Amino acid sequence: MDAASAPTSKWSQLTQGNVFLEFVDVTLRGCAQVMFQNNPLTGLLFFAAIFVGAYGEGNPAVAYGAVLGTVVATLTGLNLKDRKSWKAGLYGYNGCLVGAALPTFLDVTPALWLCIILGSMVSVIVMICIADILKTWKVAALTAPFVLVTWIMLLASYAFGGLNSSVLPVPNLPHELVAVNSSLFDGIHLVDGTFYGISEVFLFSSVIGSVLLLAGLAVSSVWAAVFGLCGSLLAILVATVLQAEHTSVNNGMYAFSAVLTAIALGSTFNKPSRRVLIYTLIGVIFTVFVQGALNTLLAPVGIPTLTMPFVLASWLFLVPNKDVMPHHRQ
Repeated sequence: MDAASAPTSKWSQLTQGNVFLEFVDVTLRGCAQVMFQNNPLTGLLFFAAIFVGAYGEGNPAVAYGAVLGTVVATLTGLNLKDRKSWKAGLYGYNGCLVGAALPTFLDVTPALWLCIILGSMVSVIVMICIADILKTWKVAALTAPFVLVTWIMLLASYAFGGLNSSVLPVPNLPHELVAVNSSLFDGIHLVDGTFYGISEVFLFSSVIGSVLLLAGLAVSSVWAAVFGLCGSLLAILVATVLQAEHTSVNNGMYAFSAVLTAIALGSTFNKPSRRVLIYTLIGVIFTVFVQGALNTLLAPVGIPTLTMPFVLASWLFLVPNKDVMPHHRQ
């Protein structure tokens, strides 16, 4: 046994004989699974990053919502027969994102917390539904349950007076569709934008939070950390060359889905190799285009894209993956 695995083994022994610690372990893994990691220490670092980012932006409800969403989704998954998936935290990560997203876009009221509880529970049901549909192609549901549940609740907020938002844009047809910049890299904050692209997976912008997230990834998989960081940087460069609106580029809005695509294609569902690297580069670049397309498509209804660009791009690249790179698939 090496030194790195010793703490994990001791923790595993503790969780086996204690129901409460086992639930804490699964909840932490649920947060870690947002970036495809099955490691409680990674989840702890992710939660720490979320709290740093949420308090740094003056909206601590995002952090508490993420914890609440993960706990509720994990409790919901406890009632399902697939115990293996539950222990890996696979029923918790969509709830974590729902819990972080709703306080980001909606005012903090008692109704909001009820929406987080409901949305986190439903995210588990939606995940099972989507996974059942996609099992023919052996493709995971990814964060599609989070996106669908959050989209529905944000759209519903326009119809219900009890759900108010000072953040969501007013639904309107887009006017100036093309942002023209006088100089490609003039005004682009490459370093900050790259790190913000990582933290924006959890809907906040924080360099420190991003470092914690990368540390959490590295604890579980160094390759995941490398692909995540490089995916964000590549997305920033691609969006800049395409002359995307600079504020969105600097805030990581074109990079966070690309981060997940890079980790998914590069290290989670494929074994890292030169062939996989090329495939991942193509997938990340295409994700930037999907991001721009969905930004335009959803502007008239006034809701954010969330991680749907990552979901669509990854599905499109993972379904044929068994034929394109059968020897690299894992």
